Amino acid sequence: MRYTRLTLTATLIASAFIALNAHAGDLLQTYKDALANDAQFGSARASQLAGEEKAVQGRAGLLPTVTFSGGKTKTTVVSEPAFGPGGTFSSTQNTYSLQLTQPIFRWGNWQQFEQGRLSVVATDAQFAQAQQDLIVRVSQAYFDILLAEVTLRTLQTQKTAIAEQLASAKRNFEVGTSTITDTHEAQARYDLVVAQEFAGQGDLEVKRAALQQIIGKVPGDLVPLRDGVQVQAPQPARIAEWVSSAEKQNFGVVASQVQLEIAKHEIARTRAGHYPTLDLVASNGRTLTSGTTGGQITTGTGTVKPTSVGLQWSIPIFNGFAVTSRVREAIALEDKARNDLETTRRNAAQGARQSYIGVVSGLEQIKAYEAAEISSKSALASNKLGYQVGVRINIDVLNAQQQLSTTYQNLAKARFDTIMAGLRLKSAAGILKEDDLAEVNALLAH
Repeated sequence: MRYTRLTLTATLIASAFIALNAHAGDLLQTYKDALANDAQFGSARASQLAGEEKAVQGRAGLLPTVTFSGGKTKTTVVSEPAFGPGGTFSSTQNTYSLQLTQPIFRWGNWQQFEQGRLSVVATDAQFAQAQQDLIVRVSQAYFDILLAEVTLRTLQTQKTAIAEQLASAKRNFEVGTSTITDTHEAQARYDLVVAQEFAGQGDLEVKRAALQQIIGKVPGDLVPLRDGVQVQAPQPARIAEWVSSAEKQNFGVVASQVQLEIAKHEIARTRAGHYPTLDLVASNGRTLTSGTTGGQITTGTGTVKPTSVGLQWSIPIFNGFAVTSRVREAIALEDKARNDLETTRRNAAQGARQSYIGVVSGLEQIKAYEAAEISSKSALASNKLGYQVGVRINIDVLNAQQQLSTTYQNLAKARFDTIMAGLRLKSAAGILKEDDLAEVNALLAH
């Protein structure tokens, strides 16, 4: 009995946790799920960790290298008796050596060190861009679901209203106050909205699957926007400032600038193939030699301990034009990096312009659709009343219902698009942070 009670208690506790997890999730929680589970962001994080090692690898070329080596050699000499006694002589030599090499002048190694340091900056900028992209991707997937839900609910509401209008048309036809045309029109609209409802259900499932791909699990119910929410205008309110920020602070631009600097150092590194090198070399070794004649150890056994310290230099003279070719290649790649930087800068500026215009025009659309929603509701009410008193026909009511549904969907889409344009504007300017996502999250109906 006690075991049964414990099992029942555990089941109730598990059910409570399941119920808690089933609560609607907001945008900020969805973003945190994406931080932990998004494979694309995980790849960017791993790339950043790998990029940090470039600085260590570049610095290694300036530090000394220490090598410990050894070997064992056995030599056997057989002397055949020609004019005297023959015999066999064997010797064994064990060699150990410890060598230290410290680069003193290696211009290519110094350039490689600078490249490694810059590579860390580039990977950090790329990771920061990946963080911003994740905020935008999560927000877009979140609002896509909300818009699909709004569309589906609107279609279902419209279907209910058309069904009522269809029933009314059938009753009026039966009593002779309307024609069969009203019934056919209402039936056609009803069939059409049913088809649209199926399409809306499929679209919602696709949108939910898109968010699932990002957060790594099936999304639960999402918190919608508050009714009548007001979207804020961009600050500052001058497009030129946003464009200027995008051209300078956009993380893609920063990464491209660093890549250009790396390309310049690559030219210097490849040119170093023509330069002399100078190293400090120090070594300490030990050589053990033992010899035998006829299986007996001779007095030739001994130990040699050589120690040396000196400078080692090298001057390249001719290498088949390989260095010259690599220099030309590096110069061409530097020109490519410079053009890539300009392309990235222009794209960032264009993205800022489009997003700023999207926010400004979106705010105006929201105002217009809010006014249109009020007018559409009034028009629908007037047409229903006119239909009841006989001054309006059934198609007028159906058109008014369609207009209200379309206006409501357009209003919801305008709000979502304007919010997303604001996030993309900050991303283009290189200032999008989790705090900005928290501000958007505050617009939800918690």
